Amino acid sequence: MSIEIRVSRSPGERRVALLRDGVLAEAWVERPARPDGVGDVVAARVATLAPAMAGAFILMPDGSTGFLPESEASRDRRPLREAVQEGQLVVCRVTRAAQGLKGPRLSVRRAPPLAAREPGLLERGPGAAQRLRAAFPDAAFLADDRLEPGATYTPRAFDDALEAEFDALALPAAPLPGGGTLRIETTHALTALDVDAGSAAGSTDRLAQRRLNEAAISEAARQIRLRNLAGAILLDIAGLPAKERALLEEPLRAALRPDTLAELLGTGPLGLFEIRRARIHPPLAETLRGPLAQGLALLRQAAREAAATPHRRLVLSAPGATLDALRDLPGALEEFQAGAGHPITLAVGEPAIHD
Repeated sequence: MSIEIRVSRSPGERRVALLRDGVLAEAWVERPARPDGVGDVVAARVATLAPAMAGAFILMPDGSTGFLPESEASRDRRPLREAVQEGQLVVCRVTRAAQGLKGPRLSVRRAPPLAAREPGLLERGPGAAQRLRAAFPDAAFLADDRLEPGATYTPRAFDDALEAEFDALALPAAPLPGGGTLRIETTHALTALDVDAGSAAGSTDRLAQRRLNEAAISEAARQIRLRNLAGAILLDIAGLPAKERALLEEPLRAALRPDTLAELLGTGPLGLFEIRRARIHPPLAETLRGPLAQGLALLRQAAREAAATPHRRLVLSAPGATLDALRDLPGALEEFQAGAGHPITLAVGEPAIHD
């Protein structure tokens, strides 16, 4: 099997793809000015012990609050009150990114034995490219950034097909072979995946339904990993009585097996497959949607046009919220200016790049 790691850099953003035999297997979108913090080593103060929650709240250097579980509060797994005290400065590693109103998850046990006298960031965690290179040391490593350590430079790390796949990951649906669709909806409580049979709906051909659902199971496992879905996940396949659905449990388990974060719990009373997947990094949808995502996509387009026609002075038009998000992201507009040799003008209007 051939494995490639591809990195595409654009103003304010870096996208990383893992391909197995040319098929996208992992997708990561990072904002270097706002990393998710996973893997960071920080010195922080114990704010409050919370024995009822089996842990302690930690005041992070940036003012946010993290949570240190009792099991991670010391290398020898001492009881919480023996491991840490309120006001104590502790060196922690971030093991899970913040989510919603919950701060990052922390570990003293997994942090290196560093000394610190005051709160602060001691060590930045690895980015997606570093993590993938560590996991696949023999993979081809290509990047359109000449400064990417260890990468072979290529003018275009993402071709049109890969660009389209990354764009599609922002949509709440994925096509299935044979005309069906896998619909993906995330709520605060869970993520629901539903197989829409499309033209095969209502068919009495059991074999055709079985083939559709087998394809859906494979694609569902792939999309769960690609989109970095986490928490409770329910999968509803198309048609089939309960006994025939049960026959698909092992194929689904096999499809999920390469994903070390995912666990198939079984089938519930409603006939839905129940999956639990650990959350470490934020789901991709949190990065690919919203005003900032729109602004960075436009800025990426502008950077390409500026490289192709350096004499042009470009205007980026977008809604006010999108422009504000771009202005608020440190370094993004400056990075465009450094590459193009001139700044870009921002104007309120319909999303577009023009003269």
